[in-house]
Amino acid sequence: MSDIVQPEVDLHVHTVASGHAFSTIEEIARAAAARGMRGVGMTDHGPSMPAAPHMYHFKVLKQFIPNTLSGVRIFTGIEANILNGGGLDMEEGILKKLDVVLAGFHADCGYTGVSLDHHTRTMMQVMENPLVNIISHPGNPEFPIDHAAVVAQAVATGTALEINSCSLSKARHGSRPNCIEIVRLCAEHGALIAVGSDAHIAAAVGDHGAALALIEQVGICPEQIVNRTLESTLEFLDCGAREDG
Repeated sequence: MSDIVQPEVDLHVHTVASGHAFSTIEEIARAAAARGMRGVGMTDHGPSMPAAPHMYHFKVLKQFIPNTLSGVRIFTGIEANILNGGGLDMEEGILKKLDVVLAGFHADCGYTGVSLDHHTRTMMQVMENPLVNIISHPGNPEFPIDHAAVVAQAVATGTALEINSCSLSKARHGSRPNCIEIVRLCAEHGALIAVGSDAHIAAAVGDHGAALALIEQVGICPEQIVNRTLESTLEFLDCGAREDG
């Protein structure tokens, strides 16, 4: 679809704090500014991930990270690990202080479900948490889900489902058919989508090409992409309310 344009904000980026990423917050902000981006989310892995930062890292983000760096709006956040029972590996009080909360399945990080039904029910439980904004890489073939049920829950809860460029190029191989079906169902039912790079180095910030190509192939209204502009991102995340609270 010709109306789909490069999003102004990348809400899924990892810094050196994640332990397996390779750029600092300042390096990422400079790279985003050089690409003409207006916002970037610092969403390091939750503490259940090996080598991930301690909980205290997330507690002090707002204290030390300015709202803008290199002219780019910085969204403090986390990619939390989904745990058994639909919980997350981060205290609710800390989640409330962050701008953006992604939640996703990761192997060996506190989730032991083995069936499609279990994955689906757990993901749907996570979306009932009002602090969760985005489900990261729901097309991951390692954790198959009932796409129709998850999209219906996304509509009901206002949670965005991520189409992850890294899953379509560098990681989680086999994601493409799942992502195509998720986007098709989102288009049909009006669910929200977040386009994410899942960058682990500054050079990959804003690399949304693979995700955008898939979305254009399947077809979706641009207004369903929550991070298409800085303004749409701020509205979706209700950042003013979080900062005031």
